Amino acid sequence: MVTAIVLIRAKGSRIPALGEAIAELPHVAEVYSVTGPFDLVAILRLRDIEELDEVVTQGILALEGVERTETLLAFRTFPRRLLDQGFALGGG
Repeated sequence: MVTAIVLIRAKGSRIPALGEAIAELPHVAEVYSVTGPFDLVAILRLRDIEELDEVVTQGILALEGVERTETLLAFRTFPRRLLDQGFALGGG
């Protein structure tokens, strides 16, 4: 299993519709609206690396309003308890 994180810059008025459209694409596990230089982040779960072209190039980049993407490939997964601790930082 390959996990890819796709950072997406989009036209502002299209962000909500793009988030929904991207979430419906095959192999997209989650989509987040975020702050910073990118507008959306998609988490992909792929059987093999060849599916990356199908999802990003033929899927996400083909959607109206997507201006640019940057793709990160995950090479290690950390235990869930560590991820939970990271999201709890500053929670009091």
